[in-house]
Amino acid sequence: MTKTVLLAGTNSGVGKTTVSMGIMAALKKRKMEVQPFKVGPDYIDPTYHTAICGKPSRNLDTYMMQVDGVKSTYARHSKDADINVIEGVMGLFDGMGASEVASSAHVAKSLGVPVILVINVHGMSRSAAALVKGFSEFDRNVNVAGVILNKVGSPRHSQMIIDAIPDIPVVGTLPRNQDVSVPSRHLGLFMAHEQDFDASQLAGFIEENIDLDAVISIAETAPKIEDVPVVENPSQDKVRIGIALDSAFCFYYQDMFDAFRQAGAEVVFFSPIKGEVPEVDGMYFGGGYPELHISELEGSKTTKSLKDLSADGMPVYGECGGLQYLSTSYEIEDTVYKMADLFPAETVMTKKLQALGYTEGTAKGDFIKGTIRGHEFHYSVTYCANDAKFIYEMKRGKGIENGMDCITEHNSLASYTHTHPASFPVKSFVDKCREYKRN
Repeated sequence: MTKTVLLAGTNSGVGKTTVSMGIMAALKKRKMEVQPFKVGPDYIDPTYHTAICGKPSRNLDTYMMQVDGVKSTYARHSKDADINVIEGVMGLFDGMGASEVASSAHVAKSLGVPVILVINVHGMSRSAAALVKGFSEFDRNVNVAGVILNKVGSPRHSQMIIDAIPDIPVVGTLPRNQDVSVPSRHLGLFMAHEQDFDASQLAGFIEENIDLDAVISIAETAPKIEDVPVVENPSQDKVRIGIALDSAFCFYYQDMFDAFRQAGAEVVFFSPIKGEVPEVDGMYFGGGYPELHISELEGSKTTKSLKDLSADGMPVYGECGGLQYLSTSYEIEDTVYKMADLFPAETVMTKKLQALGYTEGTAKGDFIKGTIRGHEFHYSVTYCANDAKFIYEMKRGKGIENGMDCITEHNSLASYTHTHPASFPVKSFVDKCREYKRN
């Protein structure tokens, strides 16, 4: 039997992340194997899921991965768990524009899993029942099977709301508690590894205020999902892909690591902050917070070695923070720092959000081709030389400049678009690394 529940909110900021993490922690405290998932392109919440559950959290995004990709990822990783907990994104029905695509509801419908709705009831009583009625009836194909009331003022307050909701069970009432909130910064929550996060305290708070047995009973109504076999690439010779992983470069999908391995690559993690230069056949720099470690990166042995490696033909791939790092320079608060200088481009950090949302581009590179779907989220602007070459023609999203994204030089490329292996041709990149190794 597949036990799965999706925790969704009426809107952003209602506490679904804290509730989701707390339920995961409480279930782990019961010695259950919990497989976490996150709806949408988020990199940060999954780090908390992973830290709590001891299993890599997987993203489920019906835009980047499309429905079949979501089903495949869910099927592959849900089978070995006692229970699967999916944290939603934004409000339950919030997707791309006026559509359901990329919404929590779309994922719930695609997988057939039940939803528990989290509501912030501060400042309301019977009106909460109207919210529940509207959310439960808006799309009958979405099974809203339970409700959690967050930020209740008193037992009397919660009971008034419970009495007003006769048809859907209220499985939890959470009082206001600042001790279990998670601080945030310009790109979202802090990463799990960056602070002293007390999961046991959160688990206790949830155990005291949520009926876990009721949550499990709701999860038991999820349908069984048939397993999807993983197709391994029968590679001729092994290649090594270096993946930058530290506090500066930490935005990655676990599925991307898996895709590299399935394409015949050995994944080697290294730290540019520490100046590590691994013996590899290609490198991948994901997004993150290079601006918070800019002095260390400017003086890093890694930074100083990359230009020659790229000029020699080594494939190097960067996304967002990786783009900023692989540029000639990075200006932060009127101070210009020298970066890896793989591309004729200068990046400037601004105080204003420059781009946020899903992207789609047509890749027309030598070895990266086809439709690329992803997302962008950055405060920086990158100014490129007139002779800079780009390979993504953007159909959706801002990109680097003039409707173009993914600057390229030699066999190196970098974009503001964060990609997912559902559309990014990982095998082509690995094959190029294999070609570089042979030469």
